Amino acid sequence: MSLATLGDICRSEGPAAQSRLTVVHRQGCDLCDEMVTELEALGGDSAWHFDPKEWCANQVVGHLVEAEKRGFAGRIREILAGREKTSAWDQEAVAIGRNDCARMGQSLWMEFMGVRNDSIALVRSVKPADLGKSIAHPMAGQLAVRDLLHEWVSHDRNHTRQLLQIGQERVWPHMGNSQKFKGE
Repeated sequence: MSLATLGDICRSEGPAAQSRLTVVHRQGCDLCDEMVTELEALGGDSAWHFDPKEWCANQVVGHLVEAEKRGFAGRIREILAGREKTSAWDQEAVAIGRNDCARMGQSLWMEFMGVRNDSIALVRSVKPADLGKSIAHPMAGQLAVRDLLHEWVSHDRNHTRQLLQIGQERVWPHMGNSQKFKGE
């Protein structure tokens, strides 16, 4: 999907917006292909940390699972159910509690894809009239379905970038003198 198409989505209203957002989330599975490729490339190193302050690939995927359930799809479900308020979640505490570093990357990926498939079905069920419905978040204020769908697109891309960076960092020490090409 081109950036122009994403721009069209951002400007869309009504049925056109819903239709285009459904396409974006379906094509989000293309990003899923990129993500699974990175996990497969890391293999048994999916729990490797290039920096102790950064998440490993397993933690990134675990975060995507929780963001899908608690953030995007979860909040959209709350909105569609008529809830007026949602809660924040402590992402770091949840990550520690999940202990994804100790899990196999493929197992986490299967968990994510199950949750993502449910989310795609949810996005397809959203009606144009639902896009403006919202819920109060304690930190962000009012969040409309439309806002969450757009943030979801951005969030997926951010964590795809993060997985790519982990793969780059993993091979860096093994590049020898070709490290001198960095930045070219």
